[in-house]
Amino acid sequence: MYLNIGRRWKVAAVRDISRRGVLGGAIAVSAATITGAGAGTAAAAPSAVRGEVPDIWREFTKNPFGHPQIPFIGRAGYRTGRARFERPGRVVRAESYGAVADGTTDSAPAINRALAAAGRAGGGTVLLGRGTYRIDDLIRIGHDRVVLKGAGSDRTKLYATKNLTELIGVYGSRYGGDKSSWSWAGGLIWLCPEDRFRTLTDAIRAKAWPFEGWTGNKRDEWRTLTTVGPAVRGSWSVEVADASRLRKGDLVLLRLADDADHTLLEHMAGGGPGPEAYYWDDKTKLTSYVPYEWPVRIASVRRNKVTFERPLPLDVRPEWDPRITTHVTALTEAGVEGLTLEAVETPQSPHLLDKGYNGVALQCTYDCWVDDVTVRNVDNGFGFIASSASTLRRTRVGGRGEHHPYYCREGSHDNLVEDFTLERRTVAAPSGTQLHGINVEGLSSHNVWSRGRMEMGTFDSHRGMPFANVRTDITIVNDGQHGGDASAGPLFGARFTHWNIRVTNERAGLMKIDGLAPFSATVGINTVREFGQIDVPDFTGDLHSRLELYGTTDAVRPRNLHEAQQALQARLSARG
Repeated sequence: MYLNIGRRWKVAAVRDISRRGVLGGAIAVSAATITGAGAGTAAAAPSAVRGEVPDIWREFTKNPFGHPQIPFIGRAGYRTGRARFERPGRVVRAESYGAVADGTTDSAPAINRALAAAGRAGGGTVLLGRGTYRIDDLIRIGHDRVVLKGAGSDRTKLYATKNLTELIGVYGSRYGGDKSSWSWAGGLIWLCPEDRFRTLTDAIRAKAWPFEGWTGNKRDEWRTLTTVGPAVRGSWSVEVADASRLRKGDLVLLRLADDADHTLLEHMAGGGPGPEAYYWDDKTKLTSYVPYEWPVRIASVRRNKVTFERPLPLDVRPEWDPRITTHVTALTEAGVEGLTLEAVETPQSPHLLDKGYNGVALQCTYDCWVDDVTVRNVDNGFGFIASSASTLRRTRVGGRGEHHPYYCREGSHDNLVEDFTLERRTVAAPSGTQLHGINVEGLSSHNVWSRGRMEMGTFDSHRGMPFANVRTDITIVNDGQHGGDASAGPLFGARFTHWNIRVTNERAGLMKIDGLAPFSATVGINTVREFGQIDVPDFTGDLHSRLELYGTTDAVRPRNLHEAQQALQARLSARG
């Protein structure tokens, strides 16, 4: 049902899609027009009524898994984009363990006992009732198939009184300096496998600043399952040397190391003269992110042919020592739903000195979710940290203002953020603070932000050369700044796509990326102009980047690139 289809069939399938009028927009689900509060919306172009199908979309339908500018993200998110979350049937009430929704009793111990009990029982849904639960500790979800569920984000509140520095300790940066890693890590609701959480927090308390990802604090907790033969980006299957330790349903890592000439990094940037001329050797933070580690579930094993549930994000070449490996235990099928997390209101900290009034963090998770959750008065809102194939749906960030409202880092892949809102801050930003927006960095790839309203912030490509990420069907007041250390290298790798973006204040920076991102696409954006933070491309020469339907608002069809790719993939799979 995957890519194992002949060329004749694929062309026929695409013709069938065209014949049924799918490309004209029927495969896109039209969302209601959204506006930034008090900002107005760019006037709709006359073509918005009938819609226009750009050439690049027609090209994509003929080559959906290997297009040079647009990534395939049709299977991003929980269970390859499944709409329905699979909640455990067993129900545990937090009140049975001592939680009290009176706003004054510390209910964190009781909620954590209920979550741990559900985990020991093999899974369960821990219910919170209406009202306010004070928490003087963080809430930990560390077992598979455990869900924390409130009565709705407008009915159930967790009121957090302490920050992560108080609860766990000072967390310095492994790259040196006086920065606080709570500026980009951890949450007052923290989804992380139990063993991984323990090793992380033990290292923090010992001031042995860890790597945060899938292979442990020193990136040494893995073993080779098999080596992998050559394959091209977009393939669903690879040939392996030995499939005896691989099974359908296994979650594994595809591991790609770089070579001395940095040809893997060049490939992530699209290849060619520009990346080849780029000087990589002094980008020490960027090179620390390599090897590239891609978590993926195995769909089938037939002799020595292994098929994955998603297509390959990159070529697999012998010079990168490709392997399928083990990893630390993942957290799967866990979630948070139907509540607001509100931190005690304190002034926002100076840039990179956050104390850790952080919202919801997903770390080393796969097939997990957050739904109908609001965070307020936080330093950092919702975070993916070495997290993959997970979904944030109907989330909202509000209150006094924050550093990273949404962040995606440390090799996070294939995640989906949809129906999200970033509210305008309720107090003026203190001097020396920073606002980013929807962040992506650290070689993170194939993540999607869809159907969003951003009343402040920006599209924060935060160096560390993220690649193949999509922002689609978003209205934004573009007033934030991107970040990123110079040693983290380029802002953009290849195949970034901005599709149907409405910039209400007409600021171009990080929205119109045809002059910044290599082998990328900006499609369906209103007229914008340069002011504020203005960047120059990291790579010289022709960027091979595309710009279509510039100067339009909601004219592009399909309207939402993620939904369109989901529909296209469903048709291809049904015929496969």
